[in-house]
Amino acid sequence: MALSRVCWARAALWGSAVTLGPHVTRKLQLVRCGLAWGAPRYLFPRQLLIQHFWTPKQQIDFLDIYHARRKQSHPEILCHLEKVIPLVSDAGLRWHLTELCTKIQHGTHPAIHDILALRECFSNHPLGMKQLHALQMKALSRAMLLTPYLPPFLLRHRLKTHTTVIHQLDKALAKLGISQLTPQEVKSACYLRGLNSTHIAEERCRTWLGEWLQISCSLKEAELSLLLHNVVLLSINYTGTRR
Repeated sequence: MALSRVCWARAALWGSAVTLGPHVTRKLQLVRCGLAWGAPRYLFPRQLLIQHFWTPKQQIDFLDIYHARRKQSHPEILCHLEKVIPLVSDAGLRWHLTELCTKIQHGTHPAIHDILALRECFSNHPLGMKQLHALQMKALSRAMLLTPYLPPFLLRHRLKTHTTVIHQLDKALAKLGISQLTPQEVKSACYLRGLNSTHIAEERCRTWLGEWLQISCSLKEAELSLLLHNVVLLSINYTGTRR
């Protein structure tokens, strides 16, 4: 049982093939390599070599490049959240969503309770997985390092599948404990979940990953749209993050 938990938690770092279907496994491997949505202007060895063969300097430079690209989608995602505020029927949820957007726009890193207070918004209209607009799904795909160039029904299916896998791996990682991870594993886990951990101290990365796991393990399957948006909400203003 302990060995099984370790394997699942290790899978949570880069999405290795532990009891996952070949399609999902391949997608997460593409995320690791950064080849899932890149433009045609790739340069050797970023295009032809997997991360294992990158030099330490290439590791930093290339991961910065990929994060800069996914960061371009952040304003669009936040803008959409602002636009749907009037569509939230509950006054309390409208207030919470407005406060969250305001805090993030002013450079504040949101608290865990700020995000979890919006669970209901992201389980139903207007931000549930089934209600997301095509443009928002394209932006979220870029934030997840996935190609946005697919029909809406495929974008929705893939985002849901990808987020579900991460949610399952988060639970396994939480059972193992962050303290069991090596520094590189911690940084890899953070990067996969939206944080550019290449320039952040290890302990800060462990703190951020702990916040992510606390949010993720509190969510039900119907609320996974919130976990998907958390790639942006929890990472955009974290201390030490390069702008």
